[in-house]
Amino acid sequence: MTLRVFRFSIQLNYGEFLPYYQGEINRVEVRSHQGQVLWVHARHLRRFLTSNGIRGTFEIQIDENGRLLSLNKLC
Repeated sequence: MTLRVFRFSIQLNYGEFLPYYQGEINRVEVRSHQGQVLWVHARHLRRFLTSNGIRGTFEIQIDENGRLLSLNKLC
């Protein structure tokens, strides 16, 4: 299995993330630190939502088919 690892930073306030949280929008577009555009399903980011929104640097691991293996907040 080929594992691909990307890091990205995101800063969305609570109001900006609300449509994603409510299911009105399903995917969040982010740009990795390496420059690739990634689409992350919003349900994977919900656990990181606070009253301040979602902020930080994340690492995502996906398989060769683009399936999410892990998503972790680094800082």
